[in-house]
Amino acid sequence: MDNSRFERILCSSRSDVSLTIASCWLVLLVSGPPLHAMQNEPDARLPADWEVTDASIAERLNAIYAEIEAWNAIDASVARGVVTLDGEVFSSAAAEDAAALAERIDGVLLVRNQVAIATDLESRFAPAGERLTRRVFDFVAWLPVLVVAVGIVLLFVWLSRLAATRSWIDRRLSSNPFLADISRQLIRIAILLLGIILALELLDATALVGAVLGTAGVAGLAIGFAFKDIVENYIASILLSVRQPFAPNDHIVVDGQDGKVVRLTSRATILLTMDGNHLRIPNAAVFKSTILNYTKNPLRRFDFAVGVGTEDEIGTARRLGIEGLTRLESVMDEPEPWAVVETLGDSNVLVRFFGWVDQTAHDFLKVRSAALVAVKTALDDAGIEMPEPIFRVRTVAIETPVHRRRSRPSSGEDVDEMDVAADREIERQAAADRSAGGEDLLSTRAPQE
Repeated sequence: MDNSRFERILCSSRSDVSLTIASCWLVLLVSGPPLHAMQNEPDARLPADWEVTDASIAERLNAIYAEIEAWNAIDASVARGVVTLDGEVFSSAAAEDAAALAERIDGVLLVRNQVAIATDLESRFAPAGERLTRRVFDFVAWLPVLVVAVGIVLLFVWLSRLAATRSWIDRRLSSNPFLADISRQLIRIAILLLGIILALELLDATALVGAVLGTAGVAGLAIGFAFKDIVENYIASILLSVRQPFAPNDHIVVDGQDGKVVRLTSRATILLTMDGNHLRIPNAAVFKSTILNYTKNPLRRFDFAVGVGTEDEIGTARRLGIEGLTRLESVMDEPEPWAVVETLGDSNVLVRFFGWVDQTAHDFLKVRSAALVAVKTALDDAGIEMPEPIFRVRTVAIETPVHRRRSRPSSGEDVDEMDVAADREIERQAAADRSAGGEDLLSTRAPQE
């Protein structure tokens, strides 16, 4: 080989070596720590006189494995930077962790993990027995603290019961027994939770509180969605018991259903219909519905329409009907009765009469019935017709016959003798139902809307 060719090969080799060194240097600059950090900052994990040798690596690894119970049976040997791990552990995770630790030691090029998983009963039960013994000793050491924590919980249980039975709650919420009962339960829960938190703080287990509260929050949302109707009814019961839109024995109409109020429970409003049947309406429906209360105002107006013949004097018919209503003692003088012409029909004129009743003294339906009889009697006595719808066919004649009105007999029933007293039978049945006992959130002493 001549000199020129040898020089070209040498130069090419030097170029490849230089390129390789430059590439390695660039990789170190990108992936490793800064150069000045590598030169100026020593490794904090190693002693100052650390020397990377196979023996030092093996000594360091074995010392670390000896300090950890799960790795006591591992033996590390090192040859030219290759670490070989032998021995037995109780889980594959422990073997993988031991190999990962060896890979982080400076000077280790490769780790051969030959650690086996122990399968004999003695080697597996012995550590379990040691751990159980240690936990028993730990429990005995913690036993005085645990006794004090349990004592704190029991003390707060007693305090919660004492506070919940105090009469000051009833004095402040005497008008609403349902709200008073809820307040007692909330006070008991608050005091009991305070005692549990203090006990957990003493046991250094307050992190458990956060986990329990988080789980309770998620469970509360799930339960709320699952039992939405029940929760809605319960909240409506609380609001109705606070607002008291009606009282016991009130005559109300809810969602087209009318009756006397028997009681308000935590789930439903119980009515006794006017024909004596029990009607249960969910409180959520009662709270969202329009409530018509006939009992709030003892005065109630009645009205009815009477047809008068087109040939009769409308003003006379109105006057006679109002006079008939005025003669009734059960119809109030103030506001006074009155009437209006409502419709002009083909064969009659419709006149509507109005009057007021005091429901505390008279029955509404009986008074309206008596008023109908009084108006009809007054019109009959005056010879005013109340015709039925008819069709008349007229023919042209030389002479028109004179039509005479036939007098109608007066009603045989004396209006003044009609019974218009208030009907108390439904009230009596509702009172008997309430006196039988049962949950009732209504109170006559509570303020009402």
